[in-house]
Amino acid sequence: MLNHSPSLDLMFAALADGSRRSMVDRLSRGPATVKQLAEPLVMSLPAVLQHLRVLEESGLVRSAKSGRVRTCHLEPAALNAAEQWIADRRAEWLSRLDRLGDYLETPELDSEGDQS
Repeated sequence: MLNHSPSLDLMFAALADGSRRSMVDRLSRGPATVKQLAEPLVMSLPAVLQHLRVLEESGLVRSAKSGRVRTCHLEPAALNAAEQWIADRRAEWLSRLDRLGDYLETPELDSEGDQS
């Protein structure tokens, strides 16, 4: 059941932080080095690395080190579970709103079952 998915919990927790969302946004435009990801953020490099670790543990980001440079890549497929969970909730909400709309458009019946 998706409501009790540890991987989904990790993903939503990772995306709950604005700095991590900024990193994901930047990576959605292509790979970036840790230095490039850190540039717009007002935090120390160790703090950036901690945020990246959270993103990697959630499966949203992967990184590879070449020499002294660590390059990060977004893993878009990791978002599939979150997208499915959101789509399922949206479909459920729309269905309920449709039923409510149908109910509100139904002419009222009096106590004898006749339309008023």
